[in-house]
Amino acid sequence: MKIGCSLSEVCPHANSVFGNLDPKKIYGGLFSEDKCWYRCKVLKVISDEKCLVRYVDYGNTEILSRSDIVEIPSDLQFSSVAKKYRLWGLQIPSGQEVTQFDQGRTFLGSLIFEKEIKMRIKATYQDGTVIAQAEYGTVDIGEEVAKKGFAEKCKLTSSTNICEEKKSDPGPLVLRNLKGPIPLWGHRSNQSAFSRPKGRLSGRPTLDLKNENDAGNHVTFPKESLTVGDFNLPSNVSLAKIKQDQKLIEENEKLKTEKEILLESCKALESKVEQTAQELQQEKATTMDLTKHLESTLKTRVGTRMKNLAAKVELLKEIRRVNISIRFGNDLSDAIQVLDEECFTIPASLNELEIIWTEYNMAQEKIKTCQNVNEGNILIAKRNEVQQKLYMAVEVFILEVDELPLNKRLKTLQDLSASLEAVYGQANEGTNSEEILKKFYDWKCDKREEFTSVRSETEVSLQRLMAWFQSTLKAFDLSVEESLTFEDTIGNIDEILEKTESSICKELEISLVEQGDADKEIILNTYSQVLQKIHSEERLIATVQSKYKHSIEFKKQIIECLNNSPNLDHLLSIKKTLKSLKARLRWKLVEKNNLEESDDDHDGSEIEKIKQEITQLRKSVFQEIYREQEEYEKLNSLVQKWFPELPLLHPEIGLLKYMNSGGLLTMSLERDLLDAEPMKELSSKRPLVCSEINGQIILLKGYSVDVDTEARVIQRAATYHRAWREAKEESGLLPLIFLFLCKSDPMAYLMVPYYPRANLSAVQASMPLTSEEALKVMKGVAQGLHTLHKADIIHGSLHQNNVFALNRERGIIGDFDFTKSVSQRTSVNMMVGDLNLISPELKMGKPASPSSDLYAYGCLLLWLSVQNQEFETNEDGIPKVDQFHLDDNVKSLLCSLICCRSSMTAEQVLNAECFLLPKGKSPPNPEKDTEYTQCKEEEELKMENLDKYKGNTRSGEANFD
Repeated sequence: MKIGCSLSEVCPHANSVFGNLDPKKIYGGLFSEDKCWYRCKVLKVISDEKCLVRYVDYGNTEILSRSDIVEIPSDLQFSSVAKKYRLWGLQIPSGQEVTQFDQGRTFLGSLIFEKEIKMRIKATYQDGTVIAQAEYGTVDIGEEVAKKGFAEKCKLTSSTNICEEKKSDPGPLVLRNLKGPIPLWGHRSNQSAFSRPKGRLSGRPTLDLKNENDAGNHVTFPKESLTVGDFNLPSNVSLAKIKQDQKLIEENEKLKTEKEILLESCKALESKVEQTAQELQQEKATTMDLTKHLESTLKTRVGTRMKNLAAKVELLKEIRRVNISIRFGNDLSDAIQVLDEECFTIPASLNELEIIWTEYNMAQEKIKTCQNVNEGNILIAKRNEVQQKLYMAVEVFILEVDELPLNKRLKTLQDLSASLEAVYGQANEGTNSEEILKKFYDWKCDKREEFTSVRSETEVSLQRLMAWFQSTLKAFDLSVEESLTFEDTIGNIDEILEKTESSICKELEISLVEQGDADKEIILNTYSQVLQKIHSEERLIATVQSKYKHSIEFKKQIIECLNNSPNLDHLLSIKKTLKSLKARLRWKLVEKNNLEESDDDHDGSEIEKIKQEITQLRKSVFQEIYREQEEYEKLNSLVQKWFPELPLLHPEIGLLKYMNSGGLLTMSLERDLLDAEPMKELSSKRPLVCSEINGQIILLKGYSVDVDTEARVIQRAATYHRAWREAKEESGLLPLIFLFLCKSDPMAYLMVPYYPRANLSAVQASMPLTSEEALKVMKGVAQGLHTLHKADIIHGSLHQNNVFALNRERGIIGDFDFTKSVSQRTSVNMMVGDLNLISPELKMGKPASPSSDLYAYGCLLLWLSVQNQEFETNEDGIPKVDQFHLDDNVKSLLCSLICCRSSMTAEQVLNAECFLLPKGKSPPNPEKDTEYTQCKEEEELKMENLDKYKGNTRSGEANFD
């Protein structure tokens, strides 16, 4: 960057080059692509105006005009940043073509692109080229290039152009020729061990070092002389006699020694002779037993041989009776024939139908996104023309498909697939290739030819044996008078039996021996190929059937829609009725208030009558609102399928708002129509009132909104409502009944069911859940989180006050504040007992995620499982789960959610062992049963007196999100 800044300041004002250019000098060059200045060297002067340059700091080359090359000051004349590397021990083959060279360069680029490469520098040429061994992990890049044939290995010799060599990192190749073998050094003797002996031994001088080494380092000592003066001998004994006796004594001792040796040898020979005799006796006995066995075997040899041959023939008969076509793939051949002969082809009218259908869908999309009524009328006219064409194409397609035996063909394919899968099992997932079938047919022909040859040889051998038996009958028939040559009839039986046995064994081997890996691979590949063809044709038939079904539905509905537009009169009539009912209701409310505030004495029956009329009018209003919602839903269905122009042509009915809110928003409901009592106990955050609609107790939650937040509230509530509507009661979420806007104040009201004293905080304060009840409730909460996360909704504020335990066995998650974003919801510090529900990553400022929701879920589950026990946490505030005595499955789940923080999902939590295993019923607790009964009676009493409101909810939720 510093070089680039310097060049951008110097080069625009520098002089262009002229005259001869110095190839060793560094100039400034204007790169053609980005028009920025870079340092470069001139490689070649192409003409008076053009030069080939290399940008020394990046290594690329370009042809520049002289006007784009300028002089740069000496402080920029330093060595280049870019370096040229050459792969160690490789060279380009002499016969390599340009195409192969480009392929090699592309392959090398794919090996090193955006990767960290370890360079083991071996040497450096005088021109700066670095010879290096390049590695990526355990992969040697040079070896990979050589394997692909883009380069070849070469013997590197020491040369004058190599100026530096790294000796500290020897590579697998060396930069010199080894002219001779490497000397093998043997173990050298430690010469310090050969010290010269000092002094003399028996008058003989010490040995020199040479003789000492030659003698193997041994020193020879002289014998001592026998002196006459050492003996006192008689005078008549001569010295010669003494010497002669001494000699005789020595010879005698020598003879004794030789005698002992001879005696030992004699004993050894005697022992060996005895052992040999025993072995000979045993061998003789074995030979006699073998002779007897052979004699007895020879007596039954013919019978035994014929018996064994008959058993093999019987086995061969059984094998031939069994179908061995699977072994040679006959069933696969039949399947291929079925697929080829009756192959289903796409109806000709389908392609045209698809084109027109695509055109029709595009026309519908254009109408849906259109904002101008005049332009919309033009688009509707075009759509109607395409609709007529589509109707005609659908009729042609239906007639053509009616003539096709789709169901029959599909049944054939399904039966074929089932029979093959029963035999071959799981198929390989391979590519569709006709080479596989060709290889199978070649293999099948070879196997069939081999098997036919072996079977024919067996037939010939058995026929020959039967012919021998027939001819032998004549030889033993006394009634036959002509003479027979026994050599021709009986003499060749051994050869016939040998040949027959060999042929039968060969056929048995082919029929019984398991197929080899190569044969199994061919059959499995062919089976996979056949199965792919079957499934492909089944998918094609399914596509045609699906399109046929849609076409029938389109034809059925379009007949009604072509001539009849959607009728809005019913909806408008409902709206008119609603307007009249609301006006009457407001008038009655004013009349009631006037009577109550009047100073005149009125009969109480008159006010009671007006109250009954108000109640009936409210009921009628909500009945009409529900009818209006049903009518909106019908129109919504028509918009989605056939008439996307309805919101454009009739904006006054408010259909678009209904659709955008997912069917939650209603424009006919207003705050003053409800007989609602403010609930100050639950209104710490927003206006909150309680009311009753058609016998259902509801809460009305008010949100302060402006122009911007109104759209966001509707969008977030609609997303939540759509997630709930997919599973409804099974969603694990609190349902939303209505969303409406206040006309006089900037308020949005959300209507939800009211469950008094049902949140976890109130339940645990009055009568804590048992372990079995807690698991049932928390399984429902896990289902709610799974529903939210599947819809890409992060709850962010899961705590004990917005989790409800309905009937102490079904857990649901309450709705959250739709005016707040996820980050705003997670900013509130949430505690349950001594546990902080904020996950560690949220404390560090990271965004909320499904994992942070599951951390809060795990803390709630731990709180319910251990109830009033004290918590110990580590330095990060994470509770220590191992300190509690819990069920192993529950403890394992808690560790995964809180301690280990594995990347579990809500779906995996639902499938946890503690929720799947059947739990035994908790032992009965009479005190808790009595307490629960009393609480239930109190609640029923409060429900009966709900119209009084005051005092009914003083033991309710502390905070309702």
